[in-house]
Amino acid sequence: MTTHLVWFRNDLRLHDNYALSAACRSPDARVLALFIATPEQWQQHNMAPRQAEFIGQHLNALGEQLAERGITLHIRQQADFSAAIDEVKQFCQQHDVSALFYNYQYEVNERERDARLERELDGQVICQGFDDSLLLPPGSVVTGNREMYKVFTPFSRAFIKRLKEQLPECVAAPQTRGEAVEFIPYELDYPRQRVDPQLFPVGERAAISQLRIFCQTAAVDYAEQRDFPAIKGTSTLSAWLAIGVLSPRQCLHRLLKEHPRALDGEAGAVWLNELLWREFYRHLLVAYPRLCRYRPFIAWTDKVRWNHNPEALLAWQQGKTGYPIVDAAMRQLNETGWMHNRLRMVVASFLVKDLLIDWREGERYFMSQLIDGDLAANNGGWQWAASTGTDAAPYFRIFNPTTQGQRFDSDGTFIRHWLPELAMIPGKDIHIPWEWADKRRQTIDYPRPIVDHKQARIATLAAYEAARN
Repeated sequence: MTTHLVWFRNDLRLHDNYALSAACRSPDARVLALFIATPEQWQQHNMAPRQAEFIGQHLNALGEQLAERGITLHIRQQADFSAAIDEVKQFCQQHDVSALFYNYQYEVNERERDARLERELDGQVICQGFDDSLLLPPGSVVTGNREMYKVFTPFSRAFIKRLKEQLPECVAAPQTRGEAVEFIPYELDYPRQRVDPQLFPVGERAAISQLRIFCQTAAVDYAEQRDFPAIKGTSTLSAWLAIGVLSPRQCLHRLLKEHPRALDGEAGAVWLNELLWREFYRHLLVAYPRLCRYRPFIAWTDKVRWNHNPEALLAWQQGKTGYPIVDAAMRQLNETGWMHNRLRMVVASFLVKDLLIDWREGERYFMSQLIDGDLAANNGGWQWAASTGTDAAPYFRIFNPTTQGQRFDSDGTFIRHWLPELAMIPGKDIHIPWEWADKRRQTIDYPRPIVDHKQARIATLAAYEAARN
């Protein structure tokens, strides 16, 4: 009997899993599954404890599901990717594995790991990799010169054209392969941080249900509601997408089931665009590996003279900058491991353009907190905000944090939730709490602004212009 091994990584699901489906295609093969936790590597990559906890929860849920179908999930722990290679080789030898199946990961270290493993297996085990975490493979949507697009809009047009020609296929969950086997839950050896089960319930069923409900009820209004953090106008599906409990194909097919004209720019098109941004940043990661190594896409921006200001950085991290919308957003992140997308742009702009602190400090901090941490999306977002990336906001575009709050949380509902110390400030005055307090000669338990936005804007423009010239 031949033995097939599925190496699970960031694809913790039964449904629409290309590697799992391929491994189970032969009815006569014995199928085993393996997951290798690499806590030292995770820490090097700044993985958030909440994300590790979320992975652990879904790993055990997946193990139970596989066991019901007669597939044993073996969970191992090694320090890093190098040790993981040895673990896979040893496992293949112990279990007489003839074919190894896995879904590609596109970051530099992960690609090097897979290439080295395949070399060292040297044909003893057939390796089959799959482009599973994307709608279309990297390098398949390029310009007429066969180069990766550097601007999102033409990329998205070309991408949609490809989707109209042929949608990527979703594959079914594997059939039961014999009697159920036992699965023993595993506890990852990594710093623990609680995940709110109301915000992020565990399991494929919960993720698929959330996807379905969003597409049925909120996707049509997404364009109007997505920028307002007090409204539940976004999908919050990124947490499941990041660790592969959902696939982008499931998202696309469910959206088109509810909104068949989304590819034509009609209802649902704006949320479809979010899926395409995810693709864009991942395709860029493959085309320009330096993005994995904290390098800016636009070379001259590396000459910007950043402020070294640990006190200001800490104030930003703790949500104590004196700008209510910034602080509320950072406290949401610290408390839940998630932040509303509009606010990710606002707080990133504030760190880089108001405090003139290196964007890489923000990128690292986000990864250390986000339950939906994803290198490509996080790097892409930070480089966009810092004006250092491809198709980024021009460097002279600087968000005013006060007017951003006034525009997107006008009555202060979101701010009051996360900054209860400002709850007594009425109406729109909450966006300028110290002006309100000083007029009344009152003291409030809230810091004064750590920087003057107008002066900071002038200094930032000068720093960018000096780097550019």
